[in-house]
Amino acid sequence: MNIDDINFDKGNGLIPCIVQEEGSKDVLMLAYMNRESLEYTIKNKLACYYSRSRKSLWVKGETSNHYQHVKEIYLDCDEDTILLIVKQDGAACHTGSHSCFFRRLEYEGN
Repeated sequence: MNIDDINFDKGNGLIPCIVQEEGSKDVLMLAYMNRESLEYTIKNKLACYYSRSRKSLWVKGETSNHYQHVKEIYLDCDEDTILLIVKQDGAACHTGSHSCFFRRLEYEGN
């Protein structure tokens, strides 16, 4: 994979990233990467993402020591989405769950 061939969104310089647990099809999380976070991920073999809210890079597990060790990286055929296959150390998120989950969002329908 050549980073120069990746279609980072022109407006915000980000590319969506799907993260799966090694040996399963479980999606641990959905995230974004920018060029710098992808370069860090490739170099260090630790999943690094871009936080749109913090406007900074963050390594998954930097506060909990539950790192995501990158095993494989794929780029889809349109070169606009990354798939990371990782080995997750411990819980995947701050809730202690081994996979992230969604809570129901209450809303008023029409």
